[in-house]
Amino acid sequence: MTLPLNGLRRRQMLAASCALALGEHARAAAPPPGGRLPRVALAGPPAIVSAPLIHMAETGALNGIAGRTTFTPWRDPDQLRVMALGHQADVLAMPSNVAANLYNRGAGVTLLNIATWGALWIVTRDAGRKALADFRGEEIAVPFRGDMPDLMLQLLAARQGLDLRRDFRARYVPTPMEAMQLLITRRVAHALLSEPAVSMALRKTRSFPAGLLAPELHRGADLQQEWGRVFQRAPRLPQAGIAAVGTVRGQPAVLEAVAQAYARSAAWCRANPLECGRLVAARIDLLTPEAVADALATSQLDAVPAHAARDDIDFFFGQLLARDPALLGGKLPDAGFIHPPAQPHAPPSAARVSSHGGSFPLEGPPCPTTA
Repeated sequence: MTLPLNGLRRRQMLAASCALALGEHARAAAPPPGGRLPRVALAGPPAIVSAPLIHMAETGALNGIAGRTTFTPWRDPDQLRVMALGHQADVLAMPSNVAANLYNRGAGVTLLNIATWGALWIVTRDAGRKALADFRGEEIAVPFRGDMPDLMLQLLAARQGLDLRRDFRARYVPTPMEAMQLLITRRVAHALLSEPAVSMALRKTRSFPAGLLAPELHRGADLQQEWGRVFQRAPRLPQAGIAAVGTVRGQPAVLEAVAQAYARSAAWCRANPLECGRLVAARIDLLTPEAVADALATSQLDAVPAHAARDDIDFFFGQLLARDPALLGGKLPDAGFIHPPAQPHAPPSAARVSSHGGSFPLEGPPCPTTA
């Protein structure tokens, strides 16, 4: 997708973020004794892909490589881009297409895995609507215009000879939580939501006082099943994963430790959904432990290394590229985008450690001057 950073305010935000990052680099410090980083900063959205990151931060899963691990939530794709371009985190959970777009535009990004393979539904008050075509002519609240999940809706509609703007009435809102609020207060009858917003909406409408406003909601179109049906593939969409952003990309041992810790934490979250839900709800406002547990039971949370997911990634990116090359920054990302398999006895990287706990090339990170 194109970077929606047009306008003076957004350019100023990016410039300020990049200046801050350069200041961090200028104050770089050498690694402490033992080679551990002072800190590894993690960030992610209020979605299931962030659950393992939160578990990693809470349990000290990266203590072997870092003095401490932090987690910061990002609210929307614009904030994500500011964090990535400003090197305000070392590892971010993000939609796969956003990672590719940033990479192709020169922002240092290495995709470590695909972890979310299916978390998108149209939630509706009409139990009879089960396929995307069933919503033709209907108003649907859609978050993140021009980003996931809007892109998925556009792809699936076009594949079926439908146009999202002509055949549906998309009501765009800034975030999934705002789409959920429109739904449960009866201001829309249908909303495109990702987990755990889906489970939050279903649980809220069964309780007082929200239950009096919207007493019954249903999972309507499952976009993962739609993807498998219309493209004749498995119902698994390489929707989101985690990516190293600039600062730690030069340290293979750190990247491997993060990838392995994430996979272990994802497995723990699947095996302990309510306990995981409590950790997530304590870090992200509006979520409840029970809704997160429900979401873990229905989402395809599966940490597949990026190199092993390459076929699915390439197919998905191919569909985006055919629709609009700008969605990926003009081209398919080259091999440098994907974190390679671990190599035994990898030589040490010629990088140094920044004051916020990452590494970077000695000449410093590039600051994109245009969106």
